[in-house]
Amino acid sequence: MKALKQFSIPFTGLKLGKHQFEFEVDKSFFDAFEYSLVKNGALKVEVELDKQETMLILHFHILGTIQLNCDKCLTEFAQPIDITERQIVKFAEDDLESDDLEIIMLNKKESALDVSEIIYELINVSVPYINTCQQVGQTVKCDPEMIATLEKLASGSAEQEEEQNDDPRWAALKKLK
Repeated sequence: MKALKQFSIPFTGLKLGKHQFEFEVDKSFFDAFEYSLVKNGALKVEVELDKQETMLILHFHILGTIQLNCDKCLTEFAQPIDITERQIVKFAEDDLESDDLEIIMLNKKESALDVSEIIYELINVSVPYINTCQQVGQTVKCDPEMIATLEKLASGSAEQEEEQNDDPRWAALKKLK
C-alpha cells in the first residue's frame, strides 16, 4: 500500500475552513487493490475538505476514463466517468462504527485521513453492471470477428440440442403425455 501514500490528507495542521486537494489516479492506483474490477484508468480527483471543529466534510469530484472489457466481445474500451459525492468524517474518542454509510468515524488521535479507499469504492460503484462497446455512445462497435464466432458457436449448440432430443429415452417419455 506504499503506492497509495500520496492519497493521505494531513488535516491536523489545517485551519478551519475549506481546503482543496488534487490527486491523479492511474494504473498503479488500481494495481494496489488486489481484486479490482477496474485494472487501468486515467482520472483526476478533486477533493474539497471543509474542516470544522468536530468533523470533516469531504466533497469528491472524479473525472476521467477507466478501461473496461466489453461483456459481449471482450474488447477493451474507455468508459468515461464523472462522479460527485460527499463523505462526512466525525471524530470520536473510541473507534466507533457508524450505521450511516455517509459517515466515517475517526479517532481524535489521528492526524491524517487516507482517502484512497474512498476513491477506489466510488470508482468501482460507478462501473456499469453490463459493459458493452455501444454504451459509450461512440462509433466503436463490438469486434465483428468475435461476434461472428459467437453466432457460429451459438448455432452449433442448437443443432446439438436437436440431436439430443432424438434420444429414444426421451421419445418414450414424450409418449406418456
